[in-house]
Amino acid sequence: MFARQLVGIATILLVIYPAWDVVGTILDIRAHRHAASKIPQYVNAVISVITTIAVGIALQKGIPETLIVFGIWAILTGLIQLVLGVRRRRLLGGQWPMIISGGQSVIGGSSFILLAHDPTMGISSLAGYAAFGAFYYLLSAFRLSKTANQGTLE
Repeated sequence: MFARQLVGIATILLVIYPAWDVVGTILDIRAHRHAASKIPQYVNAVISVITTIAVGIALQKGIPETLIVFGIWAILTGLIQLVLGVRRRRLLGGQWPMIISGGQSVIGGSSFILLAHDPTMGISSLAGYAAFGAFYYLLSAFRLSKTANQGTLE
């Protein structure tokens, strides 16, 4: 019974997480509406929309396929976060949560792919990945709101 609930929760997280990333990316684009290039954010949003759909499809095939799709998404969006964090570090400062989160996503995504054929391990690591992701979102939101209140946000 508990294992079935765990799979149900994991299924919901696997679909919601990339969808939530789309929302976060749109908010990031709005917050930086005067930034020189928004291409990385738009690419991230497109990747996350495609992933949300792909995860829904992969869930019909099985957990290993779903974890591979999710892992690829985590790696791609993690790389985008790393690039954005490093680029913005000079302009805004305080981008370390985004840089750490990007690195964690690349590592997490790689582990999802490696553990895909051991679904119990892959699904178990999803909770930790989601918890760290939520923590970094909160840190980034706090830092961006502090920067915006100081009037230095682009």
